[in-house]
Parts: sequence; structure tokens; C-alpha cells
Amino acid sequence: MRSLVRVVWALAVLVCVVPVATPQARAAEEGGPGTIVIVFKDGRRQSFRVEDIARIEFNTPGSSAAIAGRAHFLGRWRVDDGTGRKFFITLKPDGVARKTLGAEKGTWTVVDGAARVSWDDGWHDVLRKVGDKYEKAAYQPGRSLTDEPSNVTAAEYTEPK
Repeated sequence: MRSLVRVVWALAVLVCVVPVATPQARAAEEGGPGTIVIVFKDGRRQSFRVEDIARIEFNTPGSSAAIAGRAHFLGRWRVDDGTGRKFFITLKPDGVARKTLGAEKGTWTVVDGAARVSWDDGWHDVLRKVGDKYEKAAYQPGRSLTDEPSNVTAAEYTEPK
């Protein structure tokens, strides 16, 4: 009888100690600090530790195509100026853009799945996916992005993904 009491006592101690020994797992289950909680339409909840997440992707409503975010455009792109001269555009994480032709500096952001670049000399470039390729549309100073572009050329991402 004493050995049965000892076994029950040992099991009770283990049941109480194991949840305390794994606070990170418990925090993720409860949606504690450092977690993201997703609540589904049917009321189910799922928690993830932020440190375990590499990226979050959202799909376009009514489509399975993912909206291109900032990370999608980061890096170096080989483009053309419309006359056959090649140059590079580099898009940095802090919103700074650089190019190897004309005004070297600009800023960029993503709007509707396309990277919009505003250069210090007044030009604007838009990098976007068309079909299975990318293109750069350039707008000279004074033109709006709703006008016809001044030129449209191929854009090639030059860094491995």
C-alpha cells in the first residue's frame, strides 16, 4: 500500500512540475508575450512563438497569388533605360533606393504588389511582375503614375533567392 501511495505521489508531483518547467511552450499555448495568436472564423485559436516565424504571407482576396511585399523586391535589379543602356537598381530594407545611372538616390515603397521608386531627379520607376517575368516602367518628371510610362523595359533580379 505504501508503494502505491508513493507512486501516486510521484505522478502528482510530475504533473505539477512539467508545465512549470516548460514556460515557453505554455506561453505559446496561451498566447503569452512573444507569441502571435491566430483566431479562425470557427473560433479555433492557434499560437506561434514569434522567434519561430520566418515570414508571414497573405493572399490576394479571391486568388491564390501572394501579394508581393517589401522583402520580395529587396536587392539588386538589372534594368534598361529605354535606349538599350543597362543599369542597376538596388532596393534596401530601410526604403532607400540606389541606381547606377542618373540621380543615384531615391526612396521606394510597395503599393498594390509593385515597387514604386521616387528618384531625387524627379523620375519614378515601378518594378512589377507581369506574367512570369518582371518589368520596369519609367515615368519622367512631371508625369503621374496613372499616365503612360515614358518607357517600359525588362527587369531582372540579380541575386539568388
